Amino acid sequence: MQGSAQVTAPRAEEQRITISHAGYNRAWAVWIADRLEGYGWQVSFQRWDPPIETPLAEALSDLLLVEGRILVVLSDWYFKLGPRTDQEWNEALRTVVAPHSRRFAAVSVSTSPMPTASAAFGGTTELWGLGAREAERRLVRLVGAFDAHDPSLDTLAGVRGARFPMELPRVWGGVPRRNARFTGRERLLQEIHDQLQGAEPGAGVVTLLGLSGVGKTQAAAEYTHRFASSYDVVWWVAADQRGTLRQGLAELAPALGLSTGHEYGERLRAVGDALRRGDPHVRWLVVLDGADRPETIDDLVPSGPGHVLITSQNRDWDAYNTHLLSVPVYQREESVAFVRRRAPRIGRSDADLLAETLGDLPLALDQTAGWLNDSTMTVQEYVAMLRDDQDIEVGLRVAADFDTSYPTAFSILLNRLRETVPEAVELLRLCAFFAPGAIPVQLLREIPAERLPEQLVGLMSDPLRWNAATNRLVQYSVIQWDPPNAEDEPHAAGTIHLHRMVHQTVRSGMSETDREIFSRAVRHGLSAADPGTPTDTRNWPAYARIVPHLDSSGALHSRHTRVHRLIYHCLHYLYVAGEYTAGIHLVERAERAWRELFGEEHPLMSDLASYHASMLRAVGEYARTERINRGLLARMAAEGRAESLGALRVLEGLAADLRGLGRYQEALDASERVLAGNLDLIGEEDFRTLNARSNLAVTLRLLGEYRTALAEDRRTLQARRELMRARNSATLSSETAYALDLRLLGRYSEAQSLQEQSVEVHRAVLGVDHPQTLSAELNLALCLLRAGERPLAHDRLADLLERVERVLGERSPLTQQIATCYSFVLRAHGRLDLARTLGERTVRQYRQALGPDHPYTIGTLANHALVLRAAGEREEALDLNEQCLTRMTEAVGPNHPWRLGIALNLSADRNIAGDVESAAELSRDTARRAANNRGLGREHPLTLSCKVALATDLRNLRQRAEADKAEEDALSGLISTLGSQHVHTVSARARVRPFWDFEPLIT
Repeated sequence: MQGSAQVTAPRAEEQRITISHAGYNRAWAVWIADRLEGYGWQVSFQRWDPPIETPLAEALSDLLLVEGRILVVLSDWYFKLGPRTDQEWNEALRTVVAPHSRRFAAVSVSTSPMPTASAAFGGTTELWGLGAREAERRLVRLVGAFDAHDPSLDTLAGVRGARFPMELPRVWGGVPRRNARFTGRERLLQEIHDQLQGAEPGAGVVTLLGLSGVGKTQAAAEYTHRFASSYDVVWWVAADQRGTLRQGLAELAPALGLSTGHEYGERLRAVGDALRRGDPHVRWLVVLDGADRPETIDDLVPSGPGHVLITSQNRDWDAYNTHLLSVPVYQREESVAFVRRRAPRIGRSDADLLAETLGDLPLALDQTAGWLNDSTMTVQEYVAMLRDDQDIEVGLRVAADFDTSYPTAFSILLNRLRETVPEAVELLRLCAFFAPGAIPVQLLREIPAERLPEQLVGLMSDPLRWNAATNRLVQYSVIQWDPPNAEDEPHAAGTIHLHRMVHQTVRSGMSETDREIFSRAVRHGLSAADPGTPTDTRNWPAYARIVPHLDSSGALHSRHTRVHRLIYHCLHYLYVAGEYTAGIHLVERAERAWRELFGEEHPLMSDLASYHASMLRAVGEYARTERINRGLLARMAAEGRAESLGALRVLEGLAADLRGLGRYQEALDASERVLAGNLDLIGEEDFRTLNARSNLAVTLRLLGEYRTALAEDRRTLQARRELMRARNSATLSSETAYALDLRLLGRYSEAQSLQEQSVEVHRAVLGVDHPQTLSAELNLALCLLRAGERPLAHDRLADLLERVERVLGERSPLTQQIATCYSFVLRAHGRLDLARTLGERTVRQYRQALGPDHPYTIGTLANHALVLRAAGEREEALDLNEQCLTRMTEAVGPNHPWRLGIALNLSADRNIAGDVESAAELSRDTARRAANNRGLGREHPLTLSCKVALATDLRNLRQRAEADKAEEDALSGLISTLGSQHVHTVSARARVRPFWDFEPLIT
């Protein structure tokens, strides 16, 4: 203990103290308990929430049953739960507390006036508005644990424990204001707390599940405020759309003080890493509000030592490693208490009638009671209006006993608003043509004044009128309002949150003419907000804000050219951002709308089909995309556009389809035609020509022409670095392609050096889970593997497989590629069971997606043969490899590196089976073909491995001189190219027979 004052423990007979508090004031109770325990008190808690039917005097008398003293935390919440009147309280305090004043003490943590009989408590002190030290000084004096002759102290109870309730967590962002009318839910809030606090690190995820308007968001907000003292970081993010969730998480980076640039992906990656490590803060809470599509955002849910709270209507979260807690409608006593807090003029019986009519639905109660409190209409009159309405709109039935719907009840509120602040209703009608959920006000501000409905022009340009309208909508709980974060969003204008029920109800109540006026205005605003360059990652947050609103605005049914361009840009953004599933959904909806508007033969449909093909190709639908692209080429030829740039773009897509289908020679012909056409029409330095050259290199690589592919990729990389910024996604893609060529040529150290640096930039610019980043990290993992760092490669591949399955699913091409590589690394580590399971899965999925004769199906079968051999199933391995050699020869020819690799493995199987002459014959032929292969050459690791295998087979035939010569040549080549200590060199020197793993390549 420090300081000059003397602190004494309480007397033995008074060592126990019970803190009685309303749930709303839990943070105060925890802090008080923490302070008192520092002075030797034994503290227990009693949450004050007596049933409404229990007389107040009886409930207070029950407090006297505890041992020791009773400390009451006084606030408006303590007195008004129920709620109870001041008269009831004064009578109960005089009856129960006054005769036992020595056992009672009280602290006030509210600025609200207390009942006059509060003086009955033996001692009362005010803690609200004080600093932590002064509050503690008053507290210990109150309970008599402080023997102070010197009022000045520097330290009281020593090391701090619980956070002082007047202090916010160190990082606090996006959290809605605390609802001063929040009622009930005590059991739910305790369940949330118990589940999160009792979870193992990394498993603290709770999802609040319930229907629209049931109060999930309000419960999450109350938990956040009530338990804020448990956290150092509290961050609230709208999660109704993947783009807005990514943006909200990225904005946490500067709040955490993370050293990042302004790149979107870099911030997102840094936040994920910081939360996962618990650095700089272990105690964090992230709230994902309105997360109704778990399949699109599950990979973005933070993991680590902190907690995640999700609100959703979607029960599918049950499959995503989260604990579900259902949020029901209010219990009747909660409804009555809430209505009476919301509308003090409404009596208990009327509150019960209103709750029954509205089915105890919190949102409906909140909105209805709010304006009834200001209205002269009685509850009975209001209920009669609902009963007598013969034109009930289809909507949520809010009570089984009454023929009412939420839209009908809400229309009365709208009429009330229209009488008082008509501009608020017009603003609400405008918002109804954005998507429900988060609406960035900046998008509203982007609407040109000349395109706004006349009644809104003045509102948008007058801050006072704007504030009056939005404040009234907030007052009646029609919208929620989040102000902008001045530090992170200097140009932002805040966010309006519109509940789905409100959104649907407002739209359904509008005439067709008004719908067109308002939707046209929103479409103009979205078009004006289009940054215009979807390939620039700095523009991705803007597109993430726009995409959710295309449907609701009617943009997909617009005939305006500018809106069509916006849709193309959004599709391009979704493609380059790796959001393929969202892109497919958008393009399919656009196709349906445009087919109805313009017909199947309209030129717009051709462009849309190209985007559709790109999205489908990214998820491996090659046969389908080939049909699309061949149909487009036929149409263009019939229209005389066979040599146009548009036709070249479609032909480039067809080449990619053919690569995916394993028809590499056809793909090469198409790729060469595309490059030649682009050179002729637009020249060497256009980005489309560079794309064509890059795609040609991909085709050459699949054909085993590694040296030629390297030359094309080097040329493309140099041009992209000069013409585009170094951090451009296309430039980064070229870096990975060039590093891949280097690795396939055996230049492992060069490849690793380039790829390591490129991966860091990928993660910073595109984000840690972007498909292009995952591809770059895969190449780096394989560089590490070839360099002999097997444990590190194993760990990286394991992490990559988990991430890619979360982001793209189990069947995506990239997932299959990573799974194949991980399976052969598992085999090398001796984990044969897992290697076999994973390998068989990739074989099965390649066979289903691409057919039995695709090179990838055959190659993964060859890998499976290696697992069989390692497991001692040698005859099965031999038979399978014999089949694979024949089929791969038919698929890609006798000299392709893939065929040579299988031959290398098969020669070992034949040797093991005792067929040494056949093994030597195959080894000799394989070594000769590899040495003469222009894509490999005599110094390539595969060629040298074939020589090592040949030396083994010759030695078994007792042809020692030739064997020694082959071995000497192989060792000399390995030392020259890889070094004397490289794992391949060491293995060859130890006469360990080499093997080859098939690796699917990016198509």
